[in-house]
Amino acid sequence: MKGKVFVIGLGLIGGSLAMAVRHAHPEAVIVGIDLSEKNIQLSRLLGIIDDSVSSLEAGACDADLILLAVPVNETVQILAKLAELDLKRDVLISDAGSTKDKVVKAARPLIDKGVAFIGGHPMAGSHKSGAGAAKLHLFENAFYLLTPDVTVEEGKIEQLKEWLIGTRANFLVVTPSTHDRLTGVISHFPHIVASGLVKQAETYSKENELISRLAAGGFRDITRIASSSPEMWRDILLHNRDVLLVLMNDWLKEMENVKELVENEDSEEILRFFKDAKTFRDDLPTHAKGAIPAFYDLYIDVPDYAGVISEITGYLAQEGISLTNIRIIETREEIYGVLVISFQTDVDRIKASECISRHTEYETILA
Repeated sequence: MKGKVFVIGLGLIGGSLAMAVRHAHPEAVIVGIDLSEKNIQLSRLLGIIDDSVSSLEAGACDADLILLAVPVNETVQILAKLAELDLKRDVLISDAGSTKDKVVKAARPLIDKGVAFIGGHPMAGSHKSGAGAAKLHLFENAFYLLTPDVTVEEGKIEQLKEWLIGTRANFLVVTPSTHDRLTGVISHFPHIVASGLVKQAETYSKENELISRLAAGGFRDITRIASSSPEMWRDILLHNRDVLLVLMNDWLKEMENVKELVENEDSEEILRFFKDAKTFRDDLPTHAKGAIPAFYDLYIDVPDYAGVISEITGYLAQEGISLTNIRIIETREEIYGVLVISFQTDVDRIKASECISRHTEYETILA
């Protein structure tokens, strides 16, 4: 497809979307804007964009596709500004935010003018940020939720899918309210729970400093998402307020039920609680990308001597295997490795395990 694509926000998501569009549509001209001069410079240097502009008007008025890849509060503000501009009659606008109902409502002035706005949410990410972290295949095999207004023609939805075909994502069309409920259950609310667990540990650590040391293993893993951007999650919670209030009430009821089982020492029902949770969790897809970016951990039982970490990473570097994180855990429960290396794909984790097995006798555990 030919035309001008205007990307607002040149961070991880915006940069990756721009790369996917360029890959599938090399004749398109991609123009970007970002508050960070560093992101703009990197985007030009890496060939993510062809040019940059200093104002929304300069980039939007002759654009065929406008992609907003900024936090949800900024998205709402920018949509209001776009509604005041003289845009092309057949322009297509989409965003990449984590909430949709308020965003689509904010686009109402544009929709009333006949502009096709289709809410979007590519459900993939990374622990890294900025244009330098952008990847062509970031969204490959991930779910990409589209939330068009009821007035949007089917042809426009297909046109957006064609523009974004380079993402190689799995597109699903849902209503904005359905999107917010789905992501509330499997993304937004888990972030609240993870942060709550961390806050509880922080409180108890004031009484006993061993808490922070003991939390270095499995506790750190299950609360990883609590390290996400506080500003971003503040905005998401406020935007998805109604859904999350319902989920919080349901959670409190569930916890009250568990509390009652423990108080009554109801062994059979406690067992059922854990069995039901295990069954549902074990049936979840293991290789599909979900709402929360996955990291694939490899546990390595290594001897404790100087240089062992550089030895392991050296073998991985020789075979061109990229890792996302590496750490040593001192306290382990049911896991026997002390060195934990995280990878962004299961393929990389398997390659790493095979690599280490070829070069050493260290035991590896895919957990």
